[in-house]
Amino acid sequence: MNIQPPTLLIASLCGYVIGAVAGLLLMRREKLASAFSFGAASLSALVGLVAALLSLAGGVGTPAPQIELLPSLVPYIQFTIRLDPLGAFFLVIVSLLGLALSIYSLGHAKGFFGRRNVALLGAFFNALLLATTLTVVADNLWLFLIAWELMALTAYCLVSFEHEKPETRKAGVLYFIMSHIDAGCIILGFLLLFQASGDYGFASLHDVGAKMTPGERDAAFILFLLGFGIKAGIVPLHIWLPAAHPVAPSNVSAFMSGVLIKTGIYGLTRVCFDFLGTPPLWWGVTLLAIGMISAVLGVLYALMEHDLKRLLAYHSIENIGIILMGLGAALMFLHTAHPVLAALALIAGFYHTINHATFKGLLFLGAGAVLHATHTRNMEKMGGLIKRMPQTAFFFLVGAVAISALPPLNGFVSEWLTYQALLQGFGTTESLVRLIFPLSGAMLALTGALAAACFVKAFGISFLAQPRSEHAGKAKEASPSMLFGMALLAGACLLLGLFPTYFIRLMDPLTHQLTGQQLSARLSLADGLVLASLTRDTGTVSTLGMVILSACLLPIPFALWLVFGRNSKTRRGPTWDCGQRALTPQMEYTATGFSKPIRMIFKALFRPRREVQREYDFSPYFATTLRFESHVEEVFERRIYRPARILIIRASRRIRAIQMGSIHAYLLYIFVTLLLLLMFAL
Repeated sequence: MNIQPPTLLIASLCGYVIGAVAGLLLMRREKLASAFSFGAASLSALVGLVAALLSLAGGVGTPAPQIELLPSLVPYIQFTIRLDPLGAFFLVIVSLLGLALSIYSLGHAKGFFGRRNVALLGAFFNALLLATTLTVVADNLWLFLIAWELMALTAYCLVSFEHEKPETRKAGVLYFIMSHIDAGCIILGFLLLFQASGDYGFASLHDVGAKMTPGERDAAFILFLLGFGIKAGIVPLHIWLPAAHPVAPSNVSAFMSGVLIKTGIYGLTRVCFDFLGTPPLWWGVTLLAIGMISAVLGVLYALMEHDLKRLLAYHSIENIGIILMGLGAALMFLHTAHPVLAALALIAGFYHTINHATFKGLLFLGAGAVLHATHTRNMEKMGGLIKRMPQTAFFFLVGAVAISALPPLNGFVSEWLTYQALLQGFGTTESLVRLIFPLSGAMLALTGALAAACFVKAFGISFLAQPRSEHAGKAKEASPSMLFGMALLAGACLLLGLFPTYFIRLMDPLTHQLTGQQLSARLSLADGLVLASLTRDTGTVSTLGMVILSACLLPIPFALWLVFGRNSKTRRGPTWDCGQRALTPQMEYTATGFSKPIRMIFKALFRPRREVQREYDFSPYFATTLRFESHVEEVFERRIYRPARILIIRASRRIRAIQMGSIHAYLLYIFVTLLLLLMFAL
């Protein structure tokens, strides 16, 4: 029986609907509701993953038929979907994370039994998966905008799941406001496209930029950059991200970081490469510059955090910046008529997109398991967890190595490809603009070094040394389903790192759709065991070869020990304790202390504030009580958002006089508005 990808896609969508409805119907039986909802989500995500992979494996030229979900009752309003290569690639990300997170949620939801409405958690989680899937496969503006708003609404409900906490309510409202701002910008951008095309279908919008004036194209690009940039969390539109990710349930945090913010990347790719046509140079320069700033500032602010989930949220901003470097470079290469390099930059950006989804999802799941066991996100109150949660510690370490771009895991491959694209871009133009390529390469190197330092801190402070709280000392390993969800993503990190050429082969339809190029054959050497950068002269790498070489060299030091050191005497003694009688958790290195050198180097950016309270009997050098607090405030919150909020509140107080409480006044407002709209239409 030959089941086609569109059929599997419909089955996946129906499965999400069934999972959401079943969760609501079984609301009074939370255990059954949890099992059914997350079980349905797991199966539906698996079916969606198979559909997406089959669609990409079909190669270039595979037809992508249009599917009508609902009959059209109103002219121009259609609910149609299409699994084209771009949509199929992002469906892989949605479904892969959906599968792992749904399995993880079966165990994670047990922590809410008797305290929260788990049925609603399962129902909204299925609805979020449904909305996100529809967003990436929608084939017209109506369905895209409906799915986009449904995705924002369900994400808001999940972020606000523990709504009795003031921090959660504040983060939920902030996310809700930013989501509506991004939706408004996107709608205005699509109105400009519709004005030029006269149709809402994506097929009619293909290369519609050729029908627009340069001013209209630039205006549309700016609107889409603002709208999709808010969802992606680019600097300085990122303010909602470090607020919402930490307070959401950990499975939701993983989905938001791994998938939800990627819909912003999907939207930018769709409009810039599919709808607006050949870009002017400044579009690519803008994306590349924003990517650099987001990457560097994201990792710097992550280094200052001691909240584990908030630290991971800032790293999402960093990795979105790395992805934007690839997209920005691709736009610049298209402008200078270098489609092959554009395809290479796109492969780098998209490969990092799926890589970030896997390792960031894994890290959030690990952080969720730690939170589940210790009841805190504060790394200062953790420690010693590697002995109590060894499997969680191992999976978190895998994610930390991957996000630090160390071989042989997947983060290394995508950042290596990004380096290759950026360094080869220097010779594509004679203008001074080409200096941005080596500059962005240097910023990427700085970002990678800081990311590695940050995860030395995150893993070391959280999992090593002695427990620094009672909960950390009594922590227990995560449940089997939670561990299995983490294992799936850890396996994906390993496979994407060891066998990149096989997955790049699946990206041929995608790069052909956007640039007209297929590069998998040119990037693959030695039957796919070696990854090349277009030619052997510009660089090759083999992560699998690194593993094989390491395995061959590893027995050498062991053999030397057997020959020369086997009979040597080994003395064991207590750890040096600086002359104290015994080591205590208070003597351990803290997260704040670890990041202090970086805080001092970049103090002009961080503007740190310190508060020291000391109590002593006869000398301040022999304090009986010492309290130290250090605060780092975001420059964008201090310089942009806080003044903007004050201005909005002042303006609101002045204009609220028009809210008279009179129906006659409101009818007059409506009448005047209609007159203005009619005058504008004429």
